[in-house]
Amino acid sequence: MVAPIPASLPYADTKPVGHADFYFAVNATFRFIQRHHGEGALIKYWQDLGHSYYQPVSKRWSELGFAGVADYWRAFFAAEPGSEVEVSESPEEVRLEVKRCPAIRHLREHGREIVPNFCQHCFFVNEAIAGPAGMTVRVCGGNGRCTQRFMKATADLPPQNLEDIATAS
Repeated sequence: MVAPIPASLPYADTKPVGHADFYFAVNATFRFIQRHHGEGALIKYWQDLGHSYYQPVSKRWSELGFAGVADYWRAFFAAEPGSEVEVSESPEEVRLEVKRCPAIRHLREHGREIVPNFCQHCFFVNEAIAGPAGMTVRVCGGNGRCTQRFMKATADLPPQNLEDIATAS
């Protein structure tokens, strides 16, 4: 039986839930890029993912605003094995309260060494998705639990402080 694809997800994949072993590949990819090409190349990789692969998500957020952001994250985390995330929406923002990050949980359960700046990818990828939609994101916490706030981009909003994003271990 093939599950229907939620309209809020840009994937052609038809499985109802992702396979957690994918997190091994993600972690290894981040490690490889950083080790062989440096942290700047890893950040550029994350930004390129947000701008290119997630372009359909950015377009949808532009069209639907915060309702599109909330819809996307609800569908996304429903398909992520082992996640525990609350998505709330207000006129000012969409807030993700990640109580259990599925990637960090799975990597830990299997004794994998997690790339220390793993959690920064949530900022760099999501900022690249949000920017063309006139939005920005701020991430606080990490290492398995964080808050991500998606807001309208304004000139008075201070930039993301990367020190607010915890080192993963």
